[in-house]
Amino acid sequence: QVQLVESGGGLVQAGGSLRLSCAASGLTFSNYAMGWFRQAPGKEREFVAAISWRGDSTYNDDSVKGRFTISRDNAKNTVYLQMNSLKPEDTAVYYCAAASIFVVTIQGYKYWGQGTQVTVSS
Repeated sequence: QVQLVESGGGLVQAGGSLRLSCAASGLTFSNYAMGWFRQAPGKEREFVAAISWRGDSTYNDDSVKGRFTISRDNAKNTVYLQMNSLKPEDTAVYYCAAASIFVVTIQGYKYWGQGTQVTVSS
């Protein structure tokens, strides 16, 4: 059974940092591109960042460029999202997901985690 389990969310003040982790099991982790998405109350789920199989390619949404960094450790079956200079508008439930190819669309991701809440106060 495939499982993606996010952790690291919480409450942080504007300008602060958090690092989210997503531990994968039940799949050959290195064969999947990984992505982070987020969903704020009343809004659609949106793309945040993605990373290729080997971690040699990454892509960030414009809203987080220069502030967020996606990375992966295939030996640990884990993908990370380092979030710096957080803003109140970053408040959302953050989800990790796995795709067979390096894509940025929700439709391209086959497996999803349960999400972790990130709340940024002003």
